[in-house]
Amino acid sequence: MHIAHVFLLLLALSMPVLLSAEAAGSETLEGLINEALRNNPELRSLEEKKDVYEQRPSQAMSLDDPMLRFAIANLPVDTFSFDQEAMTQKQVSIQQKFPFPGKLGLKGDIARRDVVVVNEEYNEKKNSIIRQVKTVRNELLFLESSFEITTETKGLLEGFITAAETKYSTGKGSQQDAVKARMELSRIIKKVISINQKREAAYARLNSLLGRPVQAELHLSGELTETLIELSRDELYAAAEQTSPALMGMEQKIERSRLAGRLAEREYYPDMDFGVTYGQRDDGDMGERPDFLSAAVTFNIPLWYRTKESRKVAEEKANERWAVEQYNAMRNAIDLRIRELIAEIDMYRQEMELLKTGLIPQGSLSFESALSGYKVNMIDIMTLINNQISLYNYKLEYFRAVASHENSLAELEETIGRPIYPVR
Repeated sequence: MHIAHVFLLLLALSMPVLLSAEAAGSETLEGLINEALRNNPELRSLEEKKDVYEQRPSQAMSLDDPMLRFAIANLPVDTFSFDQEAMTQKQVSIQQKFPFPGKLGLKGDIARRDVVVVNEEYNEKKNSIIRQVKTVRNELLFLESSFEITTETKGLLEGFITAAETKYSTGKGSQQDAVKARMELSRIIKKVISINQKREAAYARLNSLLGRPVQAELHLSGELTETLIELSRDELYAAAEQTSPALMGMEQKIERSRLAGRLAEREYYPDMDFGVTYGQRDDGDMGERPDFLSAAVTFNIPLWYRTKESRKVAEEKANERWAVEQYNAMRNAIDLRIRELIAEIDMYRQEMELLKTGLIPQGSLSFESALSGYKVNMIDIMTLINNQISLYNYKLEYFRAVASHENSLAELEETIGRPIYPVR
């Protein structure tokens, strides 16, 4: 190939274009999220846990099973005769325990709070799965863009090698130029291998989140693009307090502790056992013997309340204070994380703007100038290669900044517990 043709090809390939990952299939972000929410094993296990807890309130509010008792009373052991003694009876009893009024209702309320806590635990895991799907997808789109940019750079370096060898064969260059170019090519090939390995690992992680076999074929559609939105710190704080599953779950735990404290206070009041016994007697020598009917009410006496019931009340009050402090600590941690994420998002936004409007265009111009200088033997090949590698790194940094920006947005959504922008 004539050297002029080689340089024309290199110039065409080196035009500054911000590459984006091309759609390779029909796996949209919305489709991936919906599939993960249907099939993710961790999420499905929490769905089963929800079913478990939903069965508990009715159990907690139900009375204990009544007790049915059969007995023989006053049977003489000398004859074992049922008609010898007047007090000999065949008895049947039924007994039912009734807790003090209000106890069952409180137990049901506590069980319902447990259901809400588990629901919020499910919602928290759901938001985590959505964030992970978005993060892994962003990483894959970044790797696809990296692969495309790296492959382009590899082609340019191969062209440099061809040009250097052509110059050397015509006596206008040195063999050392070709050797240096091949060394840079080897570094780029190593990066291609690394990108392919990272892509395989990321696809396996995404398949795992989707509940698919890790080796299943998966194609992504869409591009790695920046989402530019205005974020109000105060609005995000307010949203987190209203929609964060972690905070809402802690609020339910506080209320559960309060209800448990009220139930512990009710333990000062006795429960009651009602029982009815029917005693059947056989007729004797003296004539007909009437049957007996007995009834009884039994109360438990909280005699040891200082060491039992009072200690239980103190325990539940301490649990309530503990839950309140946990809530305050979690709210502070969430507020801090929101502040950190806003700062990260703003930093990545500035970095993207600097790369897109400054460094990449400047790097492209610098590379074109170096290419022109190399064609007329004004600069050596390493200067040309260094300019191309700088441009290559700027492009990678841009897409890394975009991916990091989107990942921080995804984590911000998880932190406040709701979407900030619609899924694209």
